Amino acid sequence: MVAALRLGLFEVLYSARTPEHAAVDQSVELAKSGFGAQGPRRARAAGGLVNAVLRRALREREGLLAALGDGNPRAAAIAYSYPEWMVRMWWEELGPADARALMMAMNEPPETAFRVNSLRADPARLVEDLRATGERIERPAGPDPLVPAEALVLKGRISASLREHLAGGELVGQARSSQGVVSVLDPRPGERVLDLCAGPGVKTTAIAARMEGQGEVVAVELNSARARQISDLAGRLGARNVRVRCADALVADLGGGYDRALVDPPCSDLGALASRPDARWRKSPELVKELRVLQRGLLERAAAALRPGGTLTYSVCTICRRESEAVVSEVLAAGGLESDQLGREYPTVADASDPRYLQSLPHRHGTDGFFIARLRAPRSEAAG
Repeated sequence: MVAALRLGLFEVLYSARTPEHAAVDQSVELAKSGFGAQGPRRARAAGGLVNAVLRRALREREGLLAALGDGNPRAAAIAYSYPEWMVRMWWEELGPADARALMMAMNEPPETAFRVNSLRADPARLVEDLRATGERIERPAGPDPLVPAEALVLKGRISASLREHLAGGELVGQARSSQGVVSVLDPRPGERVLDLCAGPGVKTTAIAARMEGQGEVVAVELNSARARQISDLAGRLGARNVRVRCADALVADLGGGYDRALVDPPCSDLGALASRPDARWRKSPELVKELRVLQRGLLERAAAALRPGGTLTYSVCTICRRESEAVVSEVLAAGGLESDQLGREYPTVADASDPRYLQSLPHRHGTDGFFIARLRAPRSEAAG
């Protein structure tokens, strides 16, 4: 019954999609169903209570919402439905105004973005074809990595035509912020690129496309099922220069001499909560602490595999300094790497607390929250 009340209150107070009478009726029936084995009397009582509470909530909706307030982390956690520890973190790291705006943005449906697979299709031509069939496609434009030439944003539902292009490998579902990671990595044809924690292969195949199928992308993935996903996706998209290794990147022999490396390790995914709203309740500060150890270890392993002068891009789909700036700062403090000044290249996405890095934010950039840093190995003395 408590679950039915919670769901019903959310729908009548916050959801504009469900008609009010339907929200009440469905919640009443759900409450009744929980007492099936204990007799109809209890079921009727539960249904009556839920009906009364929800109808009163409808009458007093404006006053109830106004009384919640969001002036401090505890109140905001209730008002926007986030764990309090998470709200306190954002309150401190972003400031109250941005913390509120972030939570409101991630309570809305995320954008539907695609990447045109240039190994199978020409972006401009495919956009023309899609628009000719009536698709509401936007092609973002701007000076930052969140708007590469191959990025498309759909306004509306995914049609049968779009599904055909997805099945044929001409389109790939990929958030603009995720595409921005590959833009910052900037792989070139003929290079040798290392991609750690590569499953399910969306960024891997984007790297291969940027390289025009020339050179080699070594994709390392610990999970065998995800490793197979990479191989399957690479085959469907025509990314023939991808070589998949199912191995533990922390202990496996990764080889060396890579021109570029991407480390996109497991993280808390706090930047993608719009796509997975329920996930916020499965996160914890303890998880963040555990992940930091793994993230730093993977960064160090990738750095050791670079050639002199090679670059290492570190990205995490989160909005949490302990997993982003703090991890990179620890690796930089150990010596052997330098940080590129990404904020100078892409000022619209510069991290407010450290402009060497980038941080996309859903309420500012309309896409998932991603942290991106690019580190560089020193050139050998012989190379000058």
